[in-house]
Amino acid sequence: MQNLALNLRQILSKTKRKLRETLAESPEDIFPLCPPLPLPPGVSEEQLFQFLKTVLVSDAPPEEMANYCTQDFRRFVYTYGLTQNLSGECLELGANPYFTTFLLREFTPLKLTLANYFGQDFDSVITQTVNFDDFQSKQLESVQLESYHFNIEEDPFPFSDQQFDVVLFCEIIEHLLLDPASVLHEIKRILKPNGTLILTTPNVSRLENVAKMIGGANIYDPYSGYGPYGRHNREYNKHELYLLLTYLGFEIDSLFTADVHQNNAGSYASLSQLKPFLKARENDLGQYIFVRAKNAKEGHTKKPSFLYRSYPPEELE
Repeated sequence: MQNLALNLRQILSKTKRKLRETLAESPEDIFPLCPPLPLPPGVSEEQLFQFLKTVLVSDAPPEEMANYCTQDFRRFVYTYGLTQNLSGECLELGANPYFTTFLLREFTPLKLTLANYFGQDFDSVITQTVNFDDFQSKQLESVQLESYHFNIEEDPFPFSDQQFDVVLFCEIIEHLLLDPASVLHEIKRILKPNGTLILTTPNVSRLENVAKMIGGANIYDPYSGYGPYGRHNREYNKHELYLLLTYLGFEIDSLFTADVHQNNAGSYASLSQLKPFLKARENDLGQYIFVRAKNAKEGHTKKPSFLYRSYPPEELE
């Protein structure tokens, strides 16, 4: 009996030690998940964060705006980083709630055109009041931001061929219901030759999802009170975006993943035990994918078969 009790204590002690080790694991200490933030010259991360925290759409709940800014601040900065050294006419699709917009207004020479979609009962052009503290003076200011309002999956883009030097297509592709290739064809139409597409989206192959699958948790997005466009209907990984964009005639300039908010992968599985299995794709595990690509050439017009099914054979390639 004494030996049995001793064995049980040893097993319990070992289990507790492994549990403590697992809970102490920091994902970013094991995997390269957090590239340096591309801050504007002479601006600290704290200065940038305090500036963005002041951005408030007049009819939006302040607490919701503050939480969004805090949770996704790094994503806004990584997105800004992809615009560095760019100039000219820029279209930002899905601009609301304007955190990225204000980084572009303040720290780039881009001339911005904004677009949003909030549902059917809106005019084709809408105006929203946004309050913010001026970055230099810290004085409260207010601006009226005008944006085109249309559904990018159902409506033709209200812009001319080759109108823009840059198009931002951020946190949108995962919400699409019907035909992402068609949307990207429209983006190509309005982009100048060698114009730049900036695309960001959640990474379906992120470390948290790997750990969730091993731990038996579901990785899919819950149903949303904002309707079908309020949830992620199809997430992507780096390889899929590379295949899709090159198929459509884009040339990749930059493609990386990065964590943006707290990583809870260690709650589902031991990350140190996962590391040997994920070494070959350790740079593919960040929470979000960031892409910068050029409108390099004419792309294919059919639907790529890796992304579509149940279409007539003549429509697939």
